[in-house]
Amino acid sequence: MSGNESSFTTNYSPSICTDGKYEAALLSFDMYNSIPNVIEGVNNVFEYTPNDLEWFSLQLDTGSYEIDAINDEIQRLMVGNGHYNKETIDYYINISTNTAKLKSIINISHEKYKVRFLSSHSIGPLLGFPKNHEIGIGYNEPPQKVDISKINLILVHTDIIMGSYVNGSSSAVIYSFGLNVLPGYKINERPNPVIYYPVSRSNINRIKIWLTDQDDNLLDVRNETITVRIHVRKMRTPQRPGVEPTVPDAHDVVGFGPHHPIVL
Repeated sequence: MSGNESSFTTNYSPSICTDGKYEAALLSFDMYNSIPNVIEGVNNVFEYTPNDLEWFSLQLDTGSYEIDAINDEIQRLMVGNGHYNKETIDYYINISTNTAKLKSIINISHEKYKVRFLSSHSIGPLLGFPKNHEIGIGYNEPPQKVDISKINLILVHTDIIMGSYVNGSSSAVIYSFGLNVLPGYKINERPNPVIYYPVSRSNINRIKIWLTDQDDNLLDVRNETITVRIHVRKMRTPQRPGVEPTVPDAHDVVGFGPHHPIVL
């Protein structure tokens, strides 16, 4: 199944009959990581002054940024304002990272330049600087670690299963995984082992898939294509202790009939 939103539905005609006991598992999940961490109207404003008199407000476009990319975009916008050293093509504000401390660094090399995080949409908290904070010339390290991504887990939900639990409550989550790829890179998840959940319907004419973070917020996938493969099969006889559970093989993915599994 494929979609380009965080919630999408696939219809099946004719519908898939699952009379009897069936179970389903996620086989694969593919998507490019375009989940934004800088969002217009939320945390995209960077404020500075070149003379301690007039303050400029830069607004970054919504996107998936690393610290280096934030620095590049801010400097690009400052060049547009003419606020850089035209002789040496140097920038008076540089943002980098202290990887040992997991903190950002803002180095200001001009005595008249200052940065503040006053806006309600300030990028400061992402960089580790509290709101209403102001910094001047020199090496500036924030009190907090960078908060470059608020997504710790991606939860894949589907409305055809039961028996899953999240934080002690019944859930439609068929699989979850940590976001461990950088922005712009492809997420390729292949569960191992494959975990099956009971199918909650006797007839499947549609399947809904939706993605949330660890706080149950729908993800903003920014129109990236999501591809999900779900394996549906007749429930197997419980395995004897010490026997490895059966996982889908080549015979499981060719056609389906009364005794053949179904791959969606």
